[in-house]
Amino acid sequence: MIPVFTSHYSIGKSILTLGLPDKNKEGGSDSIFSILQENNMQDLFLIENCLTGLPEALSNSESLGINLRFGLTINICNQGHKVVVFAKNTNGVKSLNQIYSAAFSSKDCITESKLKDLWDKENLMLCIPFYDSFIFKNTMNFENCTPELNQFDPVFFLENSNLPFDGLIREKVLKYSSSFKLKTQEVRSIFYKEKSDVDALQTYKCICSKKFGKNTLSKPNLNHFGSDDFCFESYLQPK
Repeated sequence: MIPVFTSHYSIGKSILTLGLPDKNKEGGSDSIFSILQENNMQDLFLIENCLTGLPEALSNSESLGINLRFGLTINICNQGHKVVVFAKNTNGVKSLNQIYSAAFSSKDCITESKLKDLWDKENLMLCIPFYDSFIFKNTMNFENCTPELNQFDPVFFLENSNLPFDGLIREKVLKYSSSFKLKTQEVRSIFYKEKSDVDALQTYKCICSKKFGKNTLSKPNLNHFGSDDFCFESYLQPK
């Protein structure tokens, strides 16, 4: 299983930062790099919904000898699902920036045809998230997303984060990937360090919500926010 982190640069998603480890720090937000250092981990799989934090991630990864694998979450226009594009190397970062510019210059999404035009097979890798994928949308919302993925040779993420529909989505993903002979990878999405931090994330989500002022801690109105397993503690203690 691979721990896949997200930082506070993805607004409303995570309370983790990309700051350098500070052994004297007490309280405040946890740094992803502190978590890696405390657990002697040399690889960082980082997925964000923007490129704002990439310079800090690159700089701090290099200074700490961490192997950074950066992925960008992108919305597919007119289909309502998301994909994650990982940069394999420095050239991949350049290609990723082109895709980012195309996706976020106007509609905050990219068409499937445009993504194909900009695709750099040698330096990029496409992954399908477990949540927000076309399979998730088709299963949970009765939609009919049928992307053409042959060109990308994607890897499908599998998760078990104690949500009631995880088993159903897993079954659908395994069936689809097996039918087209595509790879799968077990991952754990990590937005906070410990289970006890889930309340802090909920508060942060409420503040970032477009409904801020109408949602409260007693009635947050956060869809699918029903598990405290999206944390590093759960990664260390898999079910």
